[in-house]
Amino acid sequence: MTVWDDLTGQADAIAVFRAAAAIPPTDAAQAAATESTAATDSVVTGRSAASAPSTGSASSASSASMTHSWLITGPPGSGRSNLAFAFAAALLSRGPHDEVATARQVEARTHPDLTVLTTEGVIIKMESVKEVVARSQYSPSIGRYRVIVVEDADRMVERTSNVLLKALEEPPERTVWILCAPSDADLLPTIRSRVRTVRLRVPSVEDVAELLVKRNGIDAQAAERAARQAQSHIGMAQRLATNAEARARREETLRTALGIRSVSTAVNAATRLLAIAGDDAKAITEERDAAEREGVLRSLGVEPGQNVPTALRSQIKALEDDQKRRATRSLRDGIDRILVDLASLYRDVIMVQLGRDTAVINRELLAELQSAGTSSTPAATVATMDAIALARQRIEANVAPALALEAMLVSAIRR
Repeated sequence: MTVWDDLTGQADAIAVFRAAAAIPPTDAAQAAATESTAATDSVVTGRSAASAPSTGSASSASSASMTHSWLITGPPGSGRSNLAFAFAAALLSRGPHDEVATARQVEARTHPDLTVLTTEGVIIKMESVKEVVARSQYSPSIGRYRVIVVEDADRMVERTSNVLLKALEEPPERTVWILCAPSDADLLPTIRSRVRTVRLRVPSVEDVAELLVKRNGIDAQAAERAARQAQSHIGMAQRLATNAEARARREETLRTALGIRSVSTAVNAATRLLAIAGDDAKAITEERDAAEREGVLRSLGVEPGQNVPTALRSQIKALEDDQKRRATRSLRDGIDRILVDLASLYRDVIMVQLGRDTAVINRELLAELQSAGTSSTPAATVATMDAIALARQRIEANVAPALALEAMLVSAIRR
């Protein structure tokens, strides 16, 4: 067993990280110093950010070297975080004998030399970044390195990113930063010039299905269906494969959209889709919120059913505020998942309209897709797909989700 066993579809990137993790810290420090000088020269001479160190193919794996600042990019569900933590475990491990134990500590986020910066809100707070930057200055206690993993690095506003930039410019000799983001374009050019970028690809449906079978013991047919419907998004595929309610909500989403025949049904559909997104968000957060609250009360010495003492209410209030922020993000993510599913639906409609029935994603709805295809033209279907993309942009820009969904679904009216 190795730290790389649960990864799929990213052989090139894994080769790069394995090679880098195998380099002793002393050699890595010398290589990083050379690369840091080259990166500084590129800024001074005005080289574009695109010329910053980048990796993404098998050919680059052979020449991979260690550096102290990495950026892993790839579409949602490509496994950015999984790869980041596998790399972290390889860096923290002191040898083959220590690999399994280290991987377990990393998975539980309990390794003393691992720091994780993530957010369950809409943005990463500056205070959190400052705290992590301070920790990055410590020497490793038991591992070969001190590793800082920043998930969703694209969720930092510019002034927060500038705090991180200072730490990337002058990292301690044995500290390694691993940033994750959908695209390097989501980060400041000054940060991009100081990291080595490894770009991930979308894994194939077959790769994701194989992982579900191996890791979760899912039936091969169910695994293929979940991987296909999730469009190779690993986390969503696992949820669809293991959660019947999630599958039912997805199917209702698609059938609701296919049933739109007028403006009034479009408005009603928008209301129903928001409710589905809310139910999905609650399913993800409610159980966790209750467990968190119970754990905090227990740690504060408050028995179940007992009133919270006045002196402790501020801590409970802080927990509730964090949970509200998480619920907001979970709802926004749920709405976005619905829009992604709708994009797959209308992509299937146009495939049917063009005579490509075998290429559809939602094969279980083929009869309904064929009916929808005959009630409109390919141009109208493309217009609906454009409206879905616009709705995603509007919601990301804080337009009221109900209004964005209504405007989008009106374009989906079929006679």
